[in-house]
Amino acid sequence: MSTFNENLEKYASLAIEVGANVQQGQTLVISAPISAIDFVRMLTKKAYEKGAANVLHEWSDDVLTRTKFELAPDETFETYPKYLAKHRIDLAENDAAFLFVLSSNPDLLNGIDPKRIQTNSKTVSTALATFTKYEMSDKISWSIVSVPNEAWAKKVFPELDGEKAVHALWDAIFNATRANLSEPVNAWKEHIDTLESKATYLNEQKFKALHYQADGTDLTIELPEKHIWISAESINEKGTPFVANIPTEEVFTAPLKTGVNGTVSATKPLSYSGNLIENFSLTFKDGKIVDYQAEKGYDTLKHLIETDEGSHFTGEVALVPHHSPISDTDLIFFETLFDENASNHIAIGKGYAFCLEGGKEMSEEELKDNGLNDSLTHVDFMIGSEKMDIDGILPDGTRKPIFRKGNWAF
Repeated sequence: MSTFNENLEKYASLAIEVGANVQQGQTLVISAPISAIDFVRMLTKKAYEKGAANVLHEWSDDVLTRTKFELAPDETFETYPKYLAKHRIDLAENDAAFLFVLSSNPDLLNGIDPKRIQTNSKTVSTALATFTKYEMSDKISWSIVSVPNEAWAKKVFPELDGEKAVHALWDAIFNATRANLSEPVNAWKEHIDTLESKATYLNEQKFKALHYQADGTDLTIELPEKHIWISAESINEKGTPFVANIPTEEVFTAPLKTGVNGTVSATKPLSYSGNLIENFSLTFKDGKIVDYQAEKGYDTLKHLIETDEGSHFTGEVALVPHHSPISDTDLIFFETLFDENASNHIAIGKGYAFCLEGGKEMSEEELKDNGLNDSLTHVDFMIGSEKMDIDGILPDGTRKPIFRKGNWAF
């Protein structure tokens, strides 16, 4: 059995070698909370050992973030430093890779005026829109990993005290990311191949629509004519592979913006902007959210949906079997990076250009004409369960089973 330090080393190697896939002579930008300094030092060392020319760091801190939202004047949240946005864009245009280290506190902004959170989210999203476009069109290599903190760990394991909860969350992360295996890099190569085989089958079928049925869900999602199913591995404009999410269990594509109809119920809480949204449902007509309910976090959900016109529509549909390494833990992580990989999910907001045939080369107008949604935001929420059935509908109306009782049916 591997020790904690051995698993941590393997986890860092996965982030550098499989996630960001740092190349010889490349610059790596690591964005992380200051609480993750020890892990960032490990990542930095491995990046240089892999051949990085330079490793740059962007830091954040939950306490400082909370203080700002409590005490800063309202107008502070209406501006974003231009030099920070330009710095990101300049690095991206000079072939830098980006590694985002998350350390969630699902309740960080609990009690903060949702309007402040909405204003800040919109301001930041607007300022970083060009960078986000680079991410969502595979221009650059980027990846996301997570490290525990005590507040997050105690949310996941409320029955444990602080230190034990943190260790338990580390173990869950190592398991979910396959970092606790003897050769995780090779295990990831096999995992990528498995997911790619599912994407290949779905692409061969050329389904016109998907029909979802489960408790509280009866939803039809039409797909663009040029849709492409994507799995774990992406390829940047230089031809270099990378894995954007560690972990990942999904195969996904873009829905037709105006082709979503029916009602869908979330099956896991959504942590959004430091607040939890729980037991919520959305109703769609011709792609647009026309009604929504939430037992907790209604105002947060409202402000998410009202971010802009595009946040009233969807940008992603993802298939994840109920029996997966993350789902089988029966844990709710209160972190979308993990919870989305335990469940089928869809996303409010912007669609990925690379989910359309030829989409990476399309103009914004061409993407729109081909049915892709545009928005400042992209937020996944979880809808899968062991009771979910999904049919693929062919152009002639024939149905083929994709999921039965929450798992792959082919």
